[in-house]
Amino acid sequence: MLFGVFFAAVGLVRTAAAEQPVSFVNDVVPLLTKAGCNVGVCHAKAGGGQKGFQLSLLGFEPQEDFESLTKEGRNRRLFFGSPDQSLLLLKASGQMPHGGGVRLASNSEGYALLRRWIRDGAALDAASAPKLVSFEVQPARGTIQRLAEQQLKAIAQYSDGSVRDVTGLALYESNDKAMAEVTDRGLVTISEIVGNVAVMVRYQGKVAVYSAAVPLGAPVEGLPSSKNFVDEQVFANLKVLGIPPSAVCDDATFLRRVTLDIGGRLPTEEESDTFLASKDEGKRDKVIDDLLRSPEYADFFANKWTALLKNRRDDDSDTVSNFAFHAWVRDNFLANKPYDQFVRELLAATGTVIGNPPVAWYKRVKEPKQQIEDVAQLFLGVRMQCAQCHHHPFERWSQDDYYSLVAFFSQVGRKPSGTRGEDLIFHKRGIATAANMKTGVPLKPGALGDAIPEIAADEDPRLKLADWMGSKSNPFFAKSLVNRYWKHFFVRGLIEPEDDIRDTNPPTNPALLQALEKHFVASGFDLKELVRVITQSRAYQLSEVPNQYNIVDRQNYSRYYPRRLQAEVLLDAIDRLAGTQTDFANLPPGTRAVALPDNSYNRSSQFLRVFGRPEAESVCECERVQSSSLAQSLHLLNAAELKTKLAAPTGRAERLAKEDKPAEAKIRELYLAAFSREPRPQELKTAIDYLNEPGTAANTNYQDLIWALINTKEFLFNH
Repeated sequence: MLFGVFFAAVGLVRTAAAEQPVSFVNDVVPLLTKAGCNVGVCHAKAGGGQKGFQLSLLGFEPQEDFESLTKEGRNRRLFFGSPDQSLLLLKASGQMPHGGGVRLASNSEGYALLRRWIRDGAALDAASAPKLVSFEVQPARGTIQRLAEQQLKAIAQYSDGSVRDVTGLALYESNDKAMAEVTDRGLVTISEIVGNVAVMVRYQGKVAVYSAAVPLGAPVEGLPSSKNFVDEQVFANLKVLGIPPSAVCDDATFLRRVTLDIGGRLPTEEESDTFLASKDEGKRDKVIDDLLRSPEYADFFANKWTALLKNRRDDDSDTVSNFAFHAWVRDNFLANKPYDQFVRELLAATGTVIGNPPVAWYKRVKEPKQQIEDVAQLFLGVRMQCAQCHHHPFERWSQDDYYSLVAFFSQVGRKPSGTRGEDLIFHKRGIATAANMKTGVPLKPGALGDAIPEIAADEDPRLKLADWMGSKSNPFFAKSLVNRYWKHFFVRGLIEPEDDIRDTNPPTNPALLQALEKHFVASGFDLKELVRVITQSRAYQLSEVPNQYNIVDRQNYSRYYPRRLQAEVLLDAIDRLAGTQTDFANLPPGTRAVALPDNSYNRSSQFLRVFGRPEAESVCECERVQSSSLAQSLHLLNAAELKTKLAAPTGRAERLAKEDKPAEAKIRELYLAAFSREPRPQELKTAIDYLNEPGTAANTNYQDLIWALINTKEFLFNH
């Protein structure tokens, strides 16, 4: 090489030595990665690089890194005649000003290795050099006690059969730092929080995972009887961890919880009265079936899915497509169309929005790159955005994988239709390909980790994508959906975030996730059956009241985790309790907030904005704001909108003030409407005493009482 000639000229060629030559790929690149040189905020090209020095993110492109180190920067980065004067070493060791601080002490092994590589000519590996073929962490799984430590060992295996301990060069990251912290040498320290935790270990382009169960060790006895396989898996995990679950909730709590979760509404007073009075042992299952047959179920889940599918109105011309698309989604849920068929009709839609409403999705998601990113995240639980520019840092997906997915949408054509602002979507004949942005190589359609048969020029590639997605052997499709629905009913997904499924982000209960996935596929992708099996389980029906052991549990479902009502559900609940309705433009009077077709109604409703109704700009559930805020509290306390509802001439407060029936009966009505339960003796006494206070108008007192109930946590939360 050129460097060898240079060394000979200056008399610095060394005689053969016993020590092994430094490998750029297997030694230098991992060292730079470990030192943090090629992360986004330092010199990674993906982050722009600092001071013109750019390396590939996490060393995924060694050839590019070699060029950057040896040929760019006017060859100032490496000084072969005097390695210690190399800019690379001077800055990394802090001997020259460096924004990243000291990354390699001058007396460290890493510094010595880099110095030796420079001294020996800074050569790139020969084609015959050993290549990394596999990587593992030891142990891969285990049980570890609270406040204990576990030293991990990272092992790399190479093509020549050699094995190296790379513990000191691997990168480590805990998926829950509150549960476990890990040092840069792989020492894991467990906190006092019990549950399941994972540590991602990364070396070069490969990753491995250490998974640990952290038990509490309390006796788990007297478990509720299992209703189905969901309970078997949840309770088995709790036994392993030694976390006793809470008791099963009472009837009133269950009725309110399941009606909110399936129908997006409060139970009526009549429904509560009938349910509480019934002695039928199967009444909970019957309520679930009634809700799944109801139009409210279709309204509520259409509201969820149209937001995720970006049914957004940016202009008046969007009205036709928005209404048509929302109606199509709602009809699918009402008819219980199999989930794989629903996705197939959406992805492969052609025609106009009038004749085929799912083409409206292509109005909002126009570019093939955005289409595959949304499809992967929403329907596969895989975030592909990173792979557009570089190898995914936490996964095995490369740029070729990204553009092979893009190719599925490369033959989508558009032309104006007879409806203003709407395109006709069609399949263009031709061989589907997409060029890798970096290499320029055209790639044919390819699924994630699976081969796709050759696609003829007259075949729509999107149908092949739908075939692969709906296959019973697909490792992502069913898993993503059941995890998303588990989160809907249990607040926390088995994998968090719910749309980030990868080997390095394992589920807290793998056996349960696998069982749900298997059941969903076997049912023919039946969404109602999935909802049924989840809500019929004793695990879903556990009380939110913790016991002395599970009070800190947030991932093992030993109790129900309360959550604030969604913006639309809360507005509808307030209307139901106050006996009023909120009117929305261009919609029939009495239309519920959960039945709104798009985001445009947020602009006319301060309530929906304050309480976080999403604008349908993202496929991420995180766009919906579920956290509480000062603005929300103030709105509930004194907003003019709420006062108007409470004082409505046709509202509940006015009606109760005029009705000739005992105060006890009126208070009972309010508690059934708000909480689906009878008032407790002290609550009844307090309310009667307030209503009987002299010198105040009856309607005003009832307004105050309804206002007080609205502002309770019991009303604002599903519990």
